[in-house]
Amino acid sequence: MVTHYKVAGHLACGHHGTNLISTTELNRVKCRSCRNTDAYKDARRDQRNAARRAARKAKSHTATDWRSAWTERLTAMPGLQRLPRGFHDQAFV
Repeated sequence: MVTHYKVAGHLACGHHGTNLISTTELNRVKCRSCRNTDAYKDARRDQRNAARRAARKAKSHTATDWRSAWTERLTAMPGLQRLPRGFHDQAFV
């Protein structure tokens, strides 16, 4: 069975009928005509970009937390441990 892409209540490929299967999920669309429309391609591009943005945001969030993790690690070590370069106002932890 061919699954069409539904946009704003209409099928992207322009087919009409009451027995046609349609979905808004991009991965389930099987109709080649629907997949070749600008509406489908734009939705696919937006989905891909949103996934990339989410991955980049998750990656940058963990990248900015390295400083507090490093400070906690040095604090847990016994004795006077020097902080790495860049922490200029603290000679020892």
